[in-house]
Amino acid sequence: MTDPRIDPPAAGDERELLTAFLDWHRETLAVKCAALTDEQLRERAVPPSAMSLLGLVRHLTDVERYWFRRVLEGADLPALYWSDVDDVEFDVADVPADEALAVWRAEVDECRKVSANTPIDALAEVARRGAHYSHRYILIHMIEEYARHNGHADLMRERIDGVTGE
Repeated sequence: MTDPRIDPPAAGDERELLTAFLDWHRETLAVKCAALTDEQLRERAVPPSAMSLLGLVRHLTDVERYWFRRVLEGADLPALYWSDVDDVEFDVADVPADEALAVWRAEVDECRKVSANTPIDALAEVARRGAHYSHRYILIHMIEEYARHNGHADLMRERIDGVTGE
């Protein structure tokens, strides 16, 4: 399997390093999903968890949308998969993988635009838990979110077909 990821630079300004690390983690998720069948992408991690690689893709689609577009930008957009009722983003029984991955990629592209057009010190348009988080905070949080879930993805991928790697 080829690895299309570009390593973050060893030095750079804050925005360059944060966005490079976030992009590296985004691509890590794509690498973990590469060359698998829809069925393999739907395989649950371990009972009783509903987590799957495809579920992670859908979850991170909504996390991207939420933090960059809804909170930072203030766009009035609904969640695509998330619900207060249950973890519907992980209900992937009938979800075509190529469609979910395309929606995730499109959302990432939109979020990159929002981030590129927002100063690093800007405060979010929408308060969350009573605070207006900075763009810097959101970038760091997104790196943390992807890093945590990429750890899950790495273990799931190894269980599915033995492929490991960073």
